[in-house]
Amino acid sequence: MTGLMQSHCLSFREIPHTGKLFSTFVDEFSRVASYYAHPPGARGVKGAAREVRLDSRDRRKVAEILRDQNRGWGLDGAIDPSAERNLERLAAGAVAVVTGQQVGLFSGPAYTFYKALSAICCAEEATKGGIDAVPIFWLANEDHDLAEIAQSSWSTRSGYARYELPHDDSGRRVGEILLGESIQAIVSSAATTLEGPFAAEISRALYQSYTPRDTYSSAFGKLLARTLAGRGLILLDQLDLRLHTLFVPPLREAARQAGRIREALLARSSELQGGGYHSQVKVTSETTLLFWSRNGRREPVRSKNGNFVVGDTEISPGQLLDVIQKEPHRISPGALLRPVIQDTILPTAAYIAGPAEIAYLAQAQVVYQALGVRMPAILPRASFTIVEPPIARFLAQYDADLRDVLAGRQHLRAKMEQKSLTGALASRFDQGEQEVRRVLRSFEEPLTKLDSTLVESLHSAEAKMLHQLTQLKGKVARAENFRAGVLDRHERILIDSLAPHGELQERTLCLLPFLAQHGPSLLDELAARSSVADWGEDKSCATQHQILYL
Repeated sequence: MTGLMQSHCLSFREIPHTGKLFSTFVDEFSRVASYYAHPPGARGVKGAAREVRLDSRDRRKVAEILRDQNRGWGLDGAIDPSAERNLERLAAGAVAVVTGQQVGLFSGPAYTFYKALSAICCAEEATKGGIDAVPIFWLANEDHDLAEIAQSSWSTRSGYARYELPHDDSGRRVGEILLGESIQAIVSSAATTLEGPFAAEISRALYQSYTPRDTYSSAFGKLLARTLAGRGLILLDQLDLRLHTLFVPPLREAARQAGRIREALLARSSELQGGGYHSQVKVTSETTLLFWSRNGRREPVRSKNGNFVVGDTEISPGQLLDVIQKEPHRISPGALLRPVIQDTILPTAAYIAGPAEIAYLAQAQVVYQALGVRMPAILPRASFTIVEPPIARFLAQYDADLRDVLAGRQHLRAKMEQKSLTGALASRFDQGEQEVRRVLRSFEEPLTKLDSTLVESLHSAEAKMLHQLTQLKGKVARAENFRAGVLDRHERILIDSLAPHGELQERTLCLLPFLAQHGPSLLDELAARSSVADWGEDKSCATQHQILYL
């Protein structure tokens, strides 16, 4: 498939709801450069790689932990040889290109794969450029927003389908939650909708990964390990107790400097808002960047009157530091601290981020500075909308494109109607009926003078002509009603396939049905279009949203 796929590019500024900070980052980085440590692209990655300093003992320890983790996700307990080789390089001194995502059901939205492929591509390009680099995918499994990850949306032959695993609002960290017996029926239901030459392969990966004994985290890791096998991606489970031990120094420092960090974040929020941007993560006068897991719930640690508060319990700074030291698995970082923790245990040269992450990393920069941690280069992930051949034919039929679909139902329907039967037919029939009456009535006077008996024949002819016109009008009305049904169906197909709920396809639909149809060659094509080698040097398609016609 590589090289044969047609593509078009769409500026992010043309996509509704794109944040101003992200679009400025992409198009005019110099305007927001002060919020980041390095420019995006190869130059920034090289600069960040030169700053990497990681104790060799910690490096080897992390590599060994990751080797154990990746062995657990492999088929029959065997680690993917390509990941094994990259772990050896990591232990020997390679830098890391990191990305990550919540552990959504069935891999979550398609951009999960786009992040992974972007990291793989960036690491390969850095290595070719003289910087030994390996890709690492950080499983963000300490989140407690279960409702967000317990569902998966698919594009199937029958249309849009949503699969959801029953869940409660327990507040537990999602990586600790077992899928349970309910997952079996959901996997079976989803697998039966898969079609294409690779459907059996994807179904097998689903059945092997999502079992009642697995957690959201382990199932997600297994699925990625199987679908991306041979590409050298290293997966990282942040819930591992051995990693939490390594988190202790930055967590303790974040607790000690909670007030200073909060003031810096409030100042950065004001600075961003003053520049016309927004603060992705809300910061208040009680904000710390820590969460405490107790009684099965993950609760924010708040600052109050020189002490800390968790739920209704007040604790002293000393008590919090003691828990971090003795029970580090109970403390986890919030969104603005997590990347800093990541970059204290990994030799990160680049982080592949989505639009929202790029926005909150503009805030997190001050956390890096407060804790004395180097910030890596930040690069946007590749962004795609995949257009299957039937969908491409519908777009061509109505002379529409993705912009028309993203503009909303009203705009899209108007565009479609312009290319279908005209809505003015009914009024034209009315005008025609009036014209027939007018023309025939114009014959009444001359026919009366010629032979009055002919007037009755004239009226009979008028009645017959109007009856035939009415019959034709009825047929057209039925045709229009049928056509309207077709438009309804085509409109629904276009929206469900390209922009469900008004969002980009990549933010809603799972990639697995596409992989069932097209297999590894689709991943190869996406990877080939995820280059960051020229990012920041010119405005290539890699810096825009790519629309790929299969």
